[in-house]
Amino acid sequence: MLQGCVVLDCSRRLGWIAGRLLADLGADVTKLEAPGSDVSSADWRALNINKKLIRADLSEPVGTRMLDDIASSADILIATPSAGTSDVRLFDYDRLRTINPRLIVVAITPFGLTGPKAQWRASDIEIMAAGGAMALAGEPEGTPLRVSAPQSYAWAGSQGAVGALTALAARWRTGRGQLVDVSAQAAVITALSHAPTFVDILGITPTRAGAYMTGRSVTGAKYRVFWPCRDGFINFILYGGAAGRRTNEQLVAWMREKGLELGPLGAMDWARFSPTRATQAEVDAMEIPIGRFIGSLTKREFLEGAHKREMLGYPVSNTADISTDPQLEARGFWQDLPGPDGRAERHCGCFVIVDGERPPLVRPSEQAEGVTRHVSEA
Repeated sequence: MLQGCVVLDCSRRLGWIAGRLLADLGADVTKLEAPGSDVSSADWRALNINKKLIRADLSEPVGTRMLDDIASSADILIATPSAGTSDVRLFDYDRLRTINPRLIVVAITPFGLTGPKAQWRASDIEIMAAGGAMALAGEPEGTPLRVSAPQSYAWAGSQGAVGALTALAARWRTGRGQLVDVSAQAAVITALSHAPTFVDILGITPTRAGAYMTGRSVTGAKYRVFWPCRDGFINFILYGGAAGRRTNEQLVAWMREKGLELGPLGAMDWARFSPTRATQAEVDAMEIPIGRFIGSLTKREFLEGAHKREMLGYPVSNTADISTDPQLEARGFWQDLPGPDGRAERHCGCFVIVDGERPPLVRPSEQAEGVTRHVSEA
């Protein structure tokens, strides 16, 4: 898809996935790293697969010349310039476009290149907090939480890849490159679904609700989203509308087949049910029998039963569930490559299948004096 597109990835952790996504789509991606930098971590190996590796000290003139030489014929350059460092000058778009007017520069930073926080630095936990995600994660009376594995890097890098592709499409029409300025804070905000609009539309500031969802009812009622089952958790919520009616009707029929106590569910007219108008007392009464039912099932039993009945709802997968998922296995998603010790290690494959085939993965290789050699520690 992107065969012939040359990408220079000069990013730190915040931008690694941007280059990986472009590489998965067929771009020729070269990863630039400083001499002696560690490329042995699982994160580095996973997110810099399918890239070539070049070592260059950008603080030295020879490193700068190498950067400029590659940039002069590249299509896309990905950078994560850090405020207050020489990165700002090196990856300045006005400087780079004098070298290559067709170059697309993707700058991924915590808060963007302009504005009062443009000079601020931030780690994942700070970006997640500044983007509002932590304010919505956790128990109502507890402290803000972030997901254990870093999330802001994935959101920012994905937006960087999308921005690069958009700019590439524009260049096909105009012949000119441009600057793609990605704010990780803004990228996280896009992950919050409809929460940021609540203040404008409803005058409500969403808060942490634990396993529940707020903002769906004008009465202030909250709905359970995550339900404990026999071997984990199920994602399910009472919906309205046509899809919700189908799901709710099938849920009650399923419970009736098992001879379970239905409570108020047995007399519900789902065609008239409106989740936006239900009171908390009504929601609680409906959720009590649902909780007992879901608690009696395993994740696999819920998935198979919900699929059979065309219901909305899904098991909450953990790493073990994903690694053994039959759908991913059937589509050949996983690919094994030699690890640092020579033993096979499993990688996430390319996210697309092109013309019936999933592009193969290639371990990072180091370019040294024009000769390609595999890097044993990569």
